[in-house]
Amino acid sequence: MIARFEELDWQDTRMGELTLRRRADPETGEWIYEVKLRDEFLMSSLFTVAEQELATLGLAAAEDGDLRVLVGGLGLGYTAATALLDDRVRTLHVIDALPAVIGWHEKELLPVSAMLVRNPRTALIHDDFFSVVRRAPEPDGLRYDVILLDVDHSPRHVLDPSHADLYTAAGIESLARHLTDRGVFALWSDDPPDPEFMATLSSVLDATAHTVTFDNRLTGGTSSNTVYVATRDRGV
Repeated sequence: MIARFEELDWQDTRMGELTLRRRADPETGEWIYEVKLRDEFLMSSLFTVAEQELATLGLAAAEDGDLRVLVGGLGLGYTAATALLDDRVRTLHVIDALPAVIGWHEKELLPVSAMLVRNPRTALIHDDFFSVVRRAPEPDGLRYDVILLDVDHSPRHVLDPSHADLYTAAGIESLARHLTDRGVFALWSDDPPDPEFMATLSSVLDATAHTVTFDNRLTGGTSSNTVYVATRDRGV
């Protein structure tokens, strides 16, 4: 008999207790994968449309082929996996601050794990994305054509106070130094488009906010997230 609920992993991390679990959908019997940090639900495989659209919209804004892509936040892996579907992606670096999350995928515990870890274009990196983009790149160092970020709930609702400076003009300027000319920065947010943040983002990059809607089986209606897509001007 198959259990209807299973805890796949629990670890005490620097950000609090992190849990990966799965439960059987009572309607379809399919597994739904969920991640909790402390008592807060971070993500669910029941809702992956916006995570996938983060990659789709960000890559659509890239002008060239042979792309170097950086993903901040591995999570359940749907953003990274969607990026790999684009044949223009030459290398995909995925940074996560929690080694437990990388371990889940290395053990192939999640639906898209094998697609990620078995693809030679992919590198999973244990590091703090926010620290990485604060540092100035070396003059001849690697720059990315596309940077995709899905870590915080939104620019106003961050998982850790140390993340907040990224969403200022100075933080975005620092991140932009890691982009190639006409490179793209795309950001997922659980909140509606934020005019104040859009003004901040647009002060550094050419920015657009996309509202992504999807069916919500839990409420019987629709829900929405925001994907910000911003392009670097040459010389920024």
